[in-house]
Amino acid sequence: MSFEPHFTPNSIDGSPHGRAPRAVDLLAFPGFQLLDIAGPMQVFASANRLLEDDGRLPAYRLRIVAKQGQVPAWAGLTLKAEPLPEVSEACDTLVIAGGRAVHQAVEDAELVAWVVAKATTARRVAAVCTGAFLAGAAGLLDGKRAVTHWDSCALLAERFPATQVESDPIFIEDGNLWTSAGVTAGIDLTLALVERDLGRAMALAVARELVVFLKRPGGQSQYSAALALQHGTSRFEALHSWMRENLDAELSVPTLAAQAGMSERSFQRRYREATGVPPARAVERLRVEQARTLLADTTLPLKQIAARCGFGCEETMRRGFARHLATTPQSYRERFSGGHALGARTSQ
Repeated sequence: MSFEPHFTPNSIDGSPHGRAPRAVDLLAFPGFQLLDIAGPMQVFASANRLLEDDGRLPAYRLRIVAKQGQVPAWAGLTLKAEPLPEVSEACDTLVIAGGRAVHQAVEDAELVAWVVAKATTARRVAAVCTGAFLAGAAGLLDGKRAVTHWDSCALLAERFPATQVESDPIFIEDGNLWTSAGVTAGIDLTLALVERDLGRAMALAVARELVVFLKRPGGQSQYSAALALQHGTSRFEALHSWMRENLDAELSVPTLAAQAGMSERSFQRRYREATGVPPARAVERLRVEQARTLLADTTLPLKQIAARCGFGCEETMRRGFARHLATTPQSYRERFSGGHALGARTSQ
């Protein structure tokens, strides 16, 4: 399905010529994840309010749809939903929620058939978190790149082998299909949809109103390197915080052991037991993570980024990116900076 924007790229006007608001259907099912519906819905609703405050027409018509009139979320709150609309009824954006019960939802042949049919008439489909499983059951992931909650990526790849599942990004756009990582990543995805529809200025205004990150590119990792290093223990949490604040320093084993208040031998043994990696590899992970942020958020030269992150030189940074991300710093920047990401900042 081709994408033909209704608005000029830099416009933040909802319907400048009296055009009807874009119809957005948010699909829920019993046991859905509440934020998978509430997060995207609030982003769209905030865009409408900002437009109306400026004397313009709303850009979106929002409704929660489901097979049931009352839909209980896994968190316990029950939402009132409208019946599944006729397939022929206009729909600009179909948002599919996820949740613990999604694996029961994919067994509902009637629901899956509706998603299949509705996706052929919608301009775009967005599957939030494990909503990707429902999209996959409808055949929407075949031949596509997709992401879901990091804990479900392996299962998604197993269930839908024709899909290129990527476990790291916060959200992915592949043609008219958008998928996001877990829970709050649906907000990032929806901000990107608003940016595509109404321009970056509006997306940033919504982000400011909701007090969320002004900049979380789709390629940003679902979880931090420091969090991944914990492996169920917080023994070295303080050390990791200190490391992140001193990445441009010499983070040798003697330095880290002294900071942790341990002998070098004991530190190396216990650190590897706690994190699963040697200290040097952990330092490199943290440096790569910081470099990714600077590559996406700033226009700093690669040489300066390498120095700020403690790599010493561009070649060392390049080798680190190859080991951890199978790409180069320059390729990462080209993919995830500037116009590819919401709210990119330039260096001062």
